[in-house]
Amino acid sequence: MKKPKAQLTLELDEIWSFVKNKRNKQWIWIALYQNTRAIVGFYIGDCSKISASELWQSLPPVYRQCAVCYTDF
Repeated sequence: MKKPKAQLTLELDEIWSFVKNKRNKQWIWIALYQNTRAIVGFYIGDCSKISASELWQSLPPVYRQCAVCYTDF
């Protein structure tokens, strides 16, 4: 009997901080592999669709193809 394959599950989230002054917000986008809490992708930028896309592009191809992703929208 074949062992079932583990599901690739990612948690995607973001947090902001500032550099030098509070008007210079920088967003840290992160993707965590749910089983191990390992960081599998990240991006630092603004809070835009382009930055979200850059986070997606930072993921290894196997995660982009097969992972189930959870976000807080």
